Amino acid sequence: MADLQPTAVAALATDAPTATSQKIDPWNVAGEVGVDGIVKAIDYLKLVEEFGTKKITKEDLERFEKVTGHRPHRFMRRGIVFSHRDLNLILDRHERGEPFFLYTGRGPSSDSMHIGHTVPFEFTKWLQDVFDVPLIIMLTDDEKYLFSEKRTIEEVQSYTVSNAKDIIAVGFDPKKTFIFSDLDFVGGAFYRNVVRMSKHMTLNVVRAVFGFDDSQNVGKFHFAAVQGATSFASSFPHIFGKDESKTNLIPSLIPCAIDQDPYFRVTRDVASRLHFSKPSLIHARFLDALQGPGSKMSASDDKSAIFMKDTPNQVKNKINRFAFSGGQETEELQREKGGDPDVDVAFQYLVFFLEDDDELERIRIAYRKGEMLTGELKKICIGLLQEYCTGFQQRRAAVTDATVENFFSQKALEYKGNPNPIKVAKEVDDAAATSTGGAGGLTKNQQKKLEKEKAVAAKKAAAAEAKKAAKSGS
Repeated sequence: MADLQPTAVAALATDAPTATSQKIDPWNVAGEVGVDGIVKAIDYLKLVEEFGTKKITKEDLERFEKVTGHRPHRFMRRGIVFSHRDLNLILDRHERGEPFFLYTGRGPSSDSMHIGHTVPFEFTKWLQDVFDVPLIIMLTDDEKYLFSEKRTIEEVQSYTVSNAKDIIAVGFDPKKTFIFSDLDFVGGAFYRNVVRMSKHMTLNVVRAVFGFDDSQNVGKFHFAAVQGATSFASSFPHIFGKDESKTNLIPSLIPCAIDQDPYFRVTRDVASRLHFSKPSLIHARFLDALQGPGSKMSASDDKSAIFMKDTPNQVKNKINRFAFSGGQETEELQREKGGDPDVDVAFQYLVFFLEDDDELERIRIAYRKGEMLTGELKKICIGLLQEYCTGFQQRRAAVTDATVENFFSQKALEYKGNPNPIKVAKEVDDAAATSTGGAGGLTKNQQKKLEKEKAVAAKKAAAAEAKKAAKSGS
């Protein structure tokens, strides 16, 4: 079966020039700017090639559904979640009923998340429900301090509880979820893994991966060790136990935006050296800012984003005033030529948040044919986002300080994993011991091992027989 082709609605550009100036890293997200000054859509297929990840294929989606019994999330169906590292290994473990955990996070930088921030959290919440596994959410308040010239520690910490309440309002299960702040939690087993990470990260590697130079503060170089340590189950003995010979073999699955991948390329390399399980990743594309393709919502720019605290009227005004349109300049031209849904922000927000695939396709066709005007499309988008934000605000209002304290408490988590794992094949030794047909389909190494064990057993039997004979003769 052919690979899943990234959908047009997900704006996975395939015709971008080879030499581009798009910049994607944990601190910068910008599409290529053409000679005409127009910012182009981010070329996600190019990122797959540059970062060395794997594109999610139709086969991957089919296997996901077969193993989990769940239809893939709309983000997966529409190419919004488009790339991965070793997702297949996580599916193998789930199929066999072997443990793994989910890990995601947020750097608190404002008193409210915007709708772009909710994308990885909504997807992670869905994965938690599907897999029934532990989830660890890291609040990187230390990172926000280290990477900002103006913010104080007190300021970034002031956002921690507020952002935690936003995250909890997405709907996570407190029995399966542990949330922590770096500035409050790091120590003990977690810090041991930070030290292990940092010992295996050279300055040259950090410079090469993140582009730092000697003018950057030391904390920026070291932070990768902190973010990477969360990937290891042994960092959380209150959840996975204290036996590191076992917990170091439990992998994590990290749902995140593609800009975070560099951190985990370093982590995966160090994990191999430490003989720890390497984290697996599943990557999402960005939700465009109101200004259109090639941009990213910013928590510090109110006009770039719909914030989860926005009122219905604010949502309406922002979409009507700021949302980039793919429509024509006049109603007559729109009826004649139609609009371009691939660059239209209102339609792109429907791609992310409208669940009904058939309705989404109906709107896309109508807009492209000119049967739907820009104002009509924006009206649909406004109604959907008003409902999305209002529902979130109602759940957020129910989150108390006691609720936050429960999520932050270092308690044992309750989870079951796969209730119907497949039976694992018997060990070679067991199979050989019960086999009546000789070596059969064993490999050469397995045959040698079996013959060696037979020889050892025969030698022991002969020694025992000789000892018995000597005793009876004396």
